[in-house]
Amino acid sequence: MKNHTYRNSAVWRRIPKGVWALGFVSLLMDVSSEMIHSLLPLFMVTTLGAGTLSIGLIEGAAEATALIVKVFSGVISDYLGKRKGLALLGYGLGALTKPLFAVAGSVDVVLSARLLDRMGKGIRGTPRDALVADITPPEIRGAAFGLRQSLDTVGAFLGPLLAVGLMLLWHDDFRAVFWVAVIPGVLAVIVLLLGVSEPAAPHQEHRKNPISRVNLQRLNSKYWQVVGIGAVFTLARFSEAFLVLRAQQSGIAIALVPLVMVAMNIVYAISAYPFGKLSDHYDHRKLLAWGLLILIAADLVLASSDFWGSIVIGVMLWGIHMGITQGLLAKMVADVTPADLRGTAYGFFNLVSGIAMLIASVLAGLLWEYWGAAFTFYASTGFCLLTLLLLQRRGYLQ
Repeated sequence: MKNHTYRNSAVWRRIPKGVWALGFVSLLMDVSSEMIHSLLPLFMVTTLGAGTLSIGLIEGAAEATALIVKVFSGVISDYLGKRKGLALLGYGLGALTKPLFAVAGSVDVVLSARLLDRMGKGIRGTPRDALVADITPPEIRGAAFGLRQSLDTVGAFLGPLLAVGLMLLWHDDFRAVFWVAVIPGVLAVIVLLLGVSEPAAPHQEHRKNPISRVNLQRLNSKYWQVVGIGAVFTLARFSEAFLVLRAQQSGIAIALVPLVMVAMNIVYAISAYPFGKLSDHYDHRKLLAWGLLILIAADLVLASSDFWGSIVIGVMLWGIHMGITQGLLAKMVADVTPADLRGTAYGFFNLVSGIAMLIASVLAGLLWEYWGAAFTFYASTGFCLLTLLLLQRRGYLQ
């Protein structure tokens, strides 16, 4: 028992300080972002008069923008052999866009702010993930990705908690809460600037084009299989904005609706590190299958009732699904990719996932608009079952 406990503690102690710092950077930026995003669907519906289709289009376009931009930032980071500068640019852009939400007077301004904000996320995301892989020993890479994801997700539930408290304090003043969100965004940039150092890049007399034909051929079939799996997993779920809208249907006070994201992200934060560590020595295929089965359970609970207790259970199951799958997929990409092409590999992975996210969110908005919330979650269940069937028929789950 003592040896087992020692090994468990030794894993997190071996995780480099730079990964911890990147985790706290993610935590602060997520506090900033989620203070806004947990309220944004309600702000658009109640203040700006937007419909659910508009929300679906905005959320899909925003997330797709982030994931598509990651292609270019990943390629550039591989070409330069540097990651931190691009990460600073991305986090800086994210911090600078927060005031736009506070002054937004129309859906168009919100769309512009969301796109710029997610562009910043796209610029920083791939170099950050590649940097985690660069500075972490391969045998604890799953734990490192899980730790960063856990800290990131702590921010994702602290943000909505702050939003709820401030909304209650300031009598549903959306814009005042959005202004407060600027502060942790700025702090994230400061921590990244002072707290993270990247390893020296291998010396190259001539810079090589990461997306040349020769280099792209080094991304083998195993890598593209992981890309395909990431895409079908993204199609099986949609933006968390629809979880917020489902919570609104329970009839609780608007100020309390963001608690749905708090519940999801607490579970996500708690589960991401242990499942990340588990992925270092457990069959990835079984973890992926469990992730889909838990998402099916979440969809069925959310579809069957708009009672507040049922919604909390559904979003907590959703959080477990995220904890199982997100760090695992990041580890799977790193494991099948040459070190000098990690940025490019994460970029293409996220490009394909971004297209899938756009399709999933727009489709969810359409289904919600014309057939209602329950049908939307039942449709997600259908996509999950199709994904399981596809993976089974391709022999991946055998």
